[in-house]
Amino acid sequence: MKTLHKKAISAAAVALLSGLACSSVFAEEAAAEAPEASPITANVTIVNDYRYRGISQSNFKPAIQGGFDYAHESGFYVGNWNSSISWISDFYNQYSAAPPNGTGKVVSAPIEMDFYGGFKKELIGEGFATDIGVLQYYYPTNGIPNSAGAYANPNSTEIYAAQNFTFGPVTGFAKVSYAVSTLFGTINSTGSYYPDLTANYDTGVWGLALNGHVGYQYVAGNQPTNNSGFVGGNGVSNNKILGYTDWKLGVTKDFGGGLSGALAYVGTNAQTFNGYYAYSSPVTSGAQGGKNLGKSTGLISLTKTF
Repeated sequence: MKTLHKKAISAAAVALLSGLACSSVFAEEAAAEAPEASPITANVTIVNDYRYRGISQSNFKPAIQGGFDYAHESGFYVGNWNSSISWISDFYNQYSAAPPNGTGKVVSAPIEMDFYGGFKKELIGEGFATDIGVLQYYYPTNGIPNSAGAYANPNSTEIYAAQNFTFGPVTGFAKVSYAVSTLFGTINSTGSYYPDLTANYDTGVWGLALNGHVGYQYVAGNQPTNNSGFVGGNGVSNNKILGYTDWKLGVTKDFGGGLSGALAYVGTNAQTFNGYYAYSSPVTSGAQGGKNLGKSTGLISLTKTF
């Protein structure tokens, strides 16, 4: 706001300033009547392949995703995010033939539902928000057979701590997630953790931002694996087989109005064991094994934020 200083003001000037003052009052009243920004935001995304920590959750097929967040001015927040998936049903339905060669049950698990809450506040300084919280991965399932202890429930719980940072056009965060339950159906995996680093650079040109990410998934416990790559066998530790590094390089375009698009190239160094991938798509008829769900690939997505 600019301030005028004068030693002498004519009557005409006084009248003019009075009119400006009235206009200012009306403007302030209009601003006061304008609705405040909502603490609730929502988003919806379509993507050609849902990759989580570098591993395909939709068997290389498109996915639709969306959720909402509520953020209180105190720093506390809660939210929900969902995505279509296929990995649970893909895995179990490989073995759904009639007994004795299979379970005879068709497994349905088409969606991942994430529920989270935490506290996020700029405790260090402006642009450096500290974030701590808990995340529950929930998979509504039907028909999963009793595995006799070979596999765990896919539902998982993690706690996390992240430090966001801003250095001019560079923003991002360093984060550590820790599993307080078994992780995504892997037995004896409580205590698994995932540290990761994400950075974004706002180019200032055409609404483009460059994106980079790297993370490491450590899988705790000792899950013996047989020669076909599945649990139960010769005593080889799965925490050496299932652990991997993932990465992403990409660019995001802000179209305005809450609409953005992204292109990215992602990959992992997920391992193989006796010719089988540690993270494999369903085995097709006559094939030795499925495809590598952590293979490098390109992603394209479109997101609308409300």
